[in-house]
Amino acid sequence: MNNAIGRRLYYLKATGEVIQDTGERTGWVVETTLEQDFETYRSLHERVPETVGMIQLEYGAYAEDYAQGGVITRIDLGTLKPLFNYPDPTDPETPHEPQPPLTEQLTSLKTENETLKSRVSDVEMTLTEILFS
Repeated sequence: MNNAIGRRLYYLKATGEVIQDTGERTGWVVETTLEQDFETYRSLHERVPETVGMIQLEYGAYAEDYAQGGVITRIDLGTLKPLFNYPDPTDPETPHEPQPPLTEQLTSLKTENETLKSRVSDVEMTLTEILFS
């Protein structure tokens, strides 16, 4: 079977800490079961399955974030979305707080920027009307 299988992220339900990232697979691969993963990966095998959560990402999800050096280190337990750590080229040794994917932050900032530009335009029009009426 020629497949493209997205990565599975196993995390501790108590903290959201990612304990196993299965990685993406493509080609002649078959999707494994959760039971098979618990047998295959040492980080899962040593855990009580009820204490571990799992999310599966689509193949290629967050590719740009990975390309920028991002690593998923935690799952936001409120939203069940991955949180990334990104290397700081000026201070690579200092750990940083996990954050939403940069691609999502960029989309949010673009939307906020468009909203602010629209508001500025509205204020400019109002001032023009006041000054020239």
